[in-house]
Amino acid sequence: MHRSRSSILLSLLEWPICPPVRYTVGEAAPRCKWHSRRLSPRASARYNRRMQNCDPRLIDHHIAWLSETIGPRLAGSTEEAAAADYIAETMRAHGAEVTIERFPVRSRRVTEESCAFLHDGRWQEVPCSTVGGSVGTDGQTIEGDLVIVEPPMLRRESYDLYRGKAVMLLGTHIENPDHYRRLIAAGPAFLILVDVRYPAAEPRADGLFPAYVHAYGVVPTVAVPYQHAWRFANARSARVRIVGGPVDSQSQNVIAELLPTAAAPIDDDQPIVLVGGHHDTQADSPGADDNATGVAAVIELTRLLAPIPRRRPVRLISFGAEEQLSVGSASYVRTHRSEVERRGGYVCNFDSFGSRMGWFDLHVCADGATAGWLQELIEGHGVFSDYTIDTVPYQDAFPFHAAGLPGHWVYRANCTAGRFYHHQPDDDRSKLDLTLIAAMIDAHARVVSELAGAEAFPVSARLPVDLREQIERYWRDCFGGWDGFTDRG
Repeated sequence: MHRSRSSILLSLLEWPICPPVRYTVGEAAPRCKWHSRRLSPRASARYNRRMQNCDPRLIDHHIAWLSETIGPRLAGSTEEAAAADYIAETMRAHGAEVTIERFPVRSRRVTEESCAFLHDGRWQEVPCSTVGGSVGTDGQTIEGDLVIVEPPMLRRESYDLYRGKAVMLLGTHIENPDHYRRLIAAGPAFLILVDVRYPAAEPRADGLFPAYVHAYGVVPTVAVPYQHAWRFANARSARVRIVGGPVDSQSQNVIAELLPTAAAPIDDDQPIVLVGGHHDTQADSPGADDNATGVAAVIELTRLLAPIPRRRPVRLISFGAEEQLSVGSASYVRTHRSEVERRGGYVCNFDSFGSRMGWFDLHVCADGATAGWLQELIEGHGVFSDYTIDTVPYQDAFPFHAAGLPGHWVYRANCTAGRFYHHQPDDDRSKLDLTLIAAMIDAHARVVSELAGAEAFPVSARLPVDLREQIERYWRDCFGGWDGFTDRG
């Protein structure tokens, strides 16, 4: 049972506030080699005089509410809607103007699932997870001869040999839309996806690209752990059974607006500074790191930035349906395309940045001078990170990049493949370091304050040519461009 909105708000307002604390995660940074600009004494004084500090106990409260009181928050579920209500009420309590925009999704509703391999003359079951977007089998068991497909094999001229087979594909996604179209058109009995990033023994929930499913159809699809795929690679046949499947539903984006203040000159043509994170999860995962940490950042930044004078509006958004490939973010950008292209200034996205051991990695979709400006501000706050100039389509800043906005994604890895508890049931609060989370949020309060309050906008509004070419390709291939995938091919 979920508590009422009023009790959520009351518990938040009664939560004790820590006295101001400065977090030091390293020594002060030297002058950045890319960018020599420092904050003016006046700007630094304005920031230090008014800015509060991030409160680790509030962060813990938000994460606990989302990951434990609510739990897994699949796109289109009542739990995802409860998370959106909590976020909206909390940001309103911090003084923001809040709206909720809803959009259609296909929500995963699976009650039973099984997968087995015929090996050594007997059927042997393995743990599996029905992939988001997959259809069910109407409770029937379907069987096929096993064929293993390595990613380069998808370049073959004919897919006829996959017809009626149990196709086990090494990988969690088929990024090329033509490969996906041809594979579905070949008519396999079902697909088995193997997450080759982690040699795990438990299944890792994931999803098919909704745009591909809408355009080209789908067959029953499950994910199995790498260790079991390795064990049964020589199996003769495989079979699956899925009770349930996708249903039409709605997800939501929660949008909080901090308008320019009376203390600063107001200009309706000033760029909008955007901050985001997503509140949905994959199946069976409480999503403490992915992505209650990001939601906590969005909420805390609303609280920290509300009293700070601003020349430009700050729009903080908690997106729904990110785990279906940024469906909520793409819906927002398509709906508000004209405004985003005309007035969008910069976007910062928080997603999975709380691991208690690991390293921060900021993926910067901008020029080197912007990356240097970020590094100087953040390291000046005692927080150190890797900085990678690239574009990543698997996070909610990407649709904004497609509209031409520079920005970055705040992420924290703990192994070379990402995070070992990625999309797992053990993505819980025990994996997190609240002090590190608070330090990064504090540093970004400084970043967003400068973006919103500096007399001149401090970063370039243009994306480098090489990044624009990559973005256009991903936007077309993975998202279907501005129109999406609207027709069956």
